[in-house]
Amino acid sequence: MSNINGKVYAMNVVTPMKPWKTWLLRTLFFALWNIKPLQKDLINLSFIEFARWVIIPRSRFPFLAHGQARENLQYDYLLFFSNFNGTWNQYIDAFSSVLSRGLNLIWRWSEKFPGSVPVTPFKEYIAQVQFDTDYYYTAYPYATANDLKAAHIVQASLDQLAQQANTSDPKQFADAYLHFVLQVQSHLGNTGEAPLVS
Repeated sequence: MSNINGKVYAMNVVTPMKPWKTWLLRTLFFALWNIKPLQKDLINLSFIEFARWVIIPRSRFPFLAHGQARENLQYDYLLFFSNFNGTWNQYIDAFSSVLSRGLNLIWRWSEKFPGSVPVTPFKEYIAQVQFDTDYYYTAYPYATANDLKAAHIVQASLDQLAQQANTSDPKQFADAYLHFVLQVQSHLGNTGEAPLVS
């Protein structure tokens, strides 16, 4: 099944970790969660709609029914899942060039992680530990994260214009409308199918 839905790509990556390393990573995640400036570089990558890392301890691996035999796992697992706009290569390139230090802090505890720089071994590693996405939900598959941010700006400006229209004479409304057009023209997105990348 394709990982692409409109302009959105869904990525799932599962990597094994030796159990003694899990607590080190939990400590790092605690720091990343509570020290907001450490999240700045990730948040600033505007093509990312969602990104999350989750630790799955080997003792709490999903057990679906009593008929399923319990596995004797030797590793804990780190699950990374993300939705983003653009291609797989663009995403990995941006991760490698902008977030290499943070990625190395998180994934260095996973087995056989080569580091995020240089990018070629990093891409080979991700390709080996990535799983196809069978199902995911996207509210706006034909809009990018930036399209949605721009839509909010246009809506807020339109609401403001509507409020002014109730109390404006024709000349004041014409001026307000011109101001509205100038304010939103750079935020009018183009939703639809993603461009083809060769």
